Amino acid sequence: MKRWLPLIIFAALGGFFYIGLHLDPREVPSPFIGKPAPAFTLPVIGQPGVTFSPEQNKGKVWLLNVWAPWCVACRQEHGALMQLAQAGVPIYGLNWKDKDREAEALMARQGSPYAAVAEDLDGRVGIDYGVTGTPETFVIDKTGIIRMKHIGPINADNWQAKFEPLLKELSK
Repeated sequence: MKRWLPLIIFAALGGFFYIGLHLDPREVPSPFIGKPAPAFTLPVIGQPGVTFSPEQNKGKVWLLNVWAPWCVACRQEHGALMQLAQAGVPIYGLNWKDKDREAEALMARQGSPYAAVAEDLDGRVGIDYGVTGTPETFVIDKTGIIRMKHIGPINADNWQAKFEPLLKELSK
């Protein structure tokens, strides 16, 4: 039996590697799916004295888009987010680790798809949501439960394939 052990271990590892080759690296399972969105209260960019909290959105389905001005992929998804906002999709931003505080000026130049943008300068709220990079988008239902996490920019393809069917289902 001892001389078959290396072969068994090799075969098991080979099986795991084979399965891994067929997985989408953008589909990272999140332990937060099906759990309440972490609570926070943060200042809203461009609105002194105003704060945003997920609690304010109880009773509606909404998106939390984690982004940063220094993020190239975030700029790529900006046009898609603008179209979604114009179509009435409620999108809230979480400006993540914007040490240079460029978000307000960037939104003034390019427009803002967000109903509000919370400022997470130290990244602690992002950590609470399990953010590994930007952009990441969370779909949060009427009761405040996270229903989906999408890593990477939103575009027409993934919107139609993933977001739109889920939002229709949750909005019923």
